[in-house]
Amino acid sequence: MSQRSSWKSSTGLTEEVGEMPEKKLRLAICRGATCSGCDIAVLDIHERLLSVLEKADIVFAPTIMDAKYEDLEAMEDNSIDVGLYHGSVRLSENEHMAELMRKKCRLLIAFGACACFGGIFGLANVSDREEIFREVYKKTASTENPDFVTPEEVYRDKKGHELTLPRFYDDVYALDDKVDVDYYVPLCPPVADQIMTALNAIISGDLPPKGAVIALEKTLCSECPRKKSERRKIDKIHRPHEVELDPDTCFLDQGLICMGPATRAGCGGICLTANVPCRGCNGPTKEAFDQGGNMLGLISTIFGICEEDLTEADVEKIFKQIKDPLGTFYRFTLPKSMLRRVRKGDSR
Repeated sequence: MSQRSSWKSSTGLTEEVGEMPEKKLRLAICRGATCSGCDIAVLDIHERLLSVLEKADIVFAPTIMDAKYEDLEAMEDNSIDVGLYHGSVRLSENEHMAELMRKKCRLLIAFGACACFGGIFGLANVSDREEIFREVYKKTASTENPDFVTPEEVYRDKKGHELTLPRFYDDVYALDDKVDVDYYVPLCPPVADQIMTALNAIISGDLPPKGAVIALEKTLCSECPRKKSERRKIDKIHRPHEVELDPDTCFLDQGLICMGPATRAGCGGICLTANVPCRGCNGPTKEAFDQGGNMLGLISTIFGICEEDLTEADVEKIFKQIKDPLGTFYRFTLPKSMLRRVRKGDSR
C-alpha cells in the first residue's frame, strides 16, 4: 500500500457527480469479512445518492438489496463497470467472491480499511486457525466440547446429503493479496466526500493512474489545527480516560498516542474534531511505509530514547506504558505491514 500514489480531484467534484455518461454505468458492491459499515457508508452520502443513481445502476449489493451470489455469477465477465469490494479475505468464500468480482468488473476498488490493509480483522494474524478454533470451541467457559468437535468443510449425513462450509484460513488478507486491484479508498468507513470523489472520477472518466489511493499523500498532522510544541518531549504515556484532554493541544504533547504522524490525510479529521486521537484507519503515507514502525520511531524520539543514556530496562519500562502495542500501532494494517503476522515457534 505504501508504494501507491495518492490522488484527489478538485473539491468541487465532491458535491455533485459529473456529466451524464452516454449510458448508465453498472455498479456492484460486494462484501468480504466485514462489519458492513462500508455498505452503510455508501448510503450515508444521503441525497447525493440520488445524483449517483441518475448515472449508475446498482446491480449487485447483498447488504442493501435483494441479491444472491448466483445473480453475480450469472452476469457476463466485464459487464459491470465498477465494483466496490469491502472487507478482508478471511474465508475461502471471501476469496471466491473477490475473484468473481475481478472477473465481472472492469474496475475493482478496494473499499475501506479492511479491503485495503486487512483492517481490524487482520489483528487475527496474531493467531491461526487451530488456536482460534481451540479457544472458541473448547476453551470458552460456556462451551462443553471435550472431543474438540469443530466445523467441517464438508459434512455428509447417512442419507448422502452434503453440507459445505467455507474454509477458515490461517491468515487474514487484504484484497490485493488475492486479486488485482485498480484503486483504493481507505478509511473505516470511507467518508461521504471521499466516496463522491471516487464515484465522480469513475462517472466522469477523469480517472487517476491505476493503483491510486483516493486520499491525500500528506499526513493527518499537516491538516491538524492543534498546537504543537517546537521541541516535543514527554515522560509518560496516558490513556484517554486517565487525563482531561485539551481540545487545542496536540495529543502527543499531552502524552497520548495519536497515529496522525503516520496516517494519510483526507478524512476531514473527524476523530480529532471529536477530541479523540487518530487510530490510523486511512493507512500509511508513502513516506511512512510501515505505519507501526514509523510511530514506534516517533515515540522513541519524543521520549528522548535516542538522546539519553538509557539502559535496556529503562526502555522496556517506557514501552510497557503502551497498552496493546500491536493493536495500537497496527490496528488496521497488520496484514500489509512488514510484520504481516505474528510468527510462533519454528513451525511457522
